[in-house]
Amino acid sequence: MRLVIAQCSVDYAGRLAAHLPSARRLLIVKADGSVLVHSDGGSYKPLNWMSPPCTLRQEERAEGGVWTVANKAGEQLIISIEEIFHDSAHDLGVDPGLRKDGVESHLQVLLAEQIEILGKGWRLVRREYPTPIGPVDILCRDADGGATAVEIKRRATIDAVEQLSRYLDLLNRDPLLAPVGGILAAQAIAPQARTLAEDRGMRCVVLDYDALRGMEREGTLF
Repeated sequence: MRLVIAQCSVDYAGRLAAHLPSARRLLIVKADGSVLVHSDGGSYKPLNWMSPPCTLRQEERAEGGVWTVANKAGEQLIISIEEIFHDSAHDLGVDPGLRKDGVESHLQVLLAEQIEILGKGWRLVRREYPTPIGPVDILCRDADGGATAVEIKRRATIDAVEQLSRYLDLLNRDPLLAPVGGILAAQAIAPQARTLAEDRGMRCVVLDYDALRGMEREGTLF
């Protein structure tokens, strides 16, 4: 991981256009290729970012330089650097991945046992299906044999959508699986997360924990 603190401005060019005027910011370049722009506020969420797969091109200039981050969709994140105050690289090693809390892990087990909740004729391939960046909660196939990755949360936020997106990017590189669809399954899904997920072609499913446990036979999971 590379950490850069710099005076910079940022322009995003894609389906929408966005501009961040010059200010001191933290730039993060992760080993998976993602680039994030943070301020010293706004909690954990970056001001702007580019998810992998993407490329980073650096152009050095007499004063500062320009980073151009581009993806296959033609979107660009252009970071104009005026001055660098800190630049360091760190090897974080292989991350063991997020450990689910009791409810999330139980939801995973229950949904795997009742996979036809997602659709008639669906079947489980495997729980905790491995990828280079961590296991997918559930990999299953629909009635037509199409593969689907399921990410399970108690409450799904935009971070869950990004996590599932990263899994799908990797799984769709496997010719034996592709094309792989995505389902975001949770007890509650934030409106922003639902909007982003559906925009990326993911299906959103709201799970009823009590109904999955057989405590409430009436009602619906969707």
